[in-house]
Amino acid sequence: MSLTKTDLIGAVAAHTGSTAKDVAAVLSGLEDVIVANVAKGEKVVLTGFLTFERSLRPARTGRNPQTGEAIKIKASKAPKVSAGATFKKIVNGQAPAPKLKKAK
Repeated sequence: MSLTKTDLIGAVAAHTGSTAKDVAAVLSGLEDVIVANVAKGEKVVLTGFLTFERSLRPARTGRNPQTGEAIKIKASKAPKVSAGATFKKIVNGQAPAPKLKKAK
């Protein structure tokens, strides 16, 4: 099962005691700030959790899978997200996961 954005907003609201509307506004603002800064080429670090940055893909030669013909692929930029050390430890079972409050 995956956690949708709506599910995430509800879970954070229940865990923090905030309203879903307030959590949605904060999450939307967080997304905007991260995307705008990464688009400018800046690295955004949420220490222990995630790092967001822009990676540069150089131009290269590829192959058309249907014809086998060589094609030129232009250089591009792509978002890169890396998990922080604390997040990795929790996922690997080396540290306990946070206890969440149940929704009322």
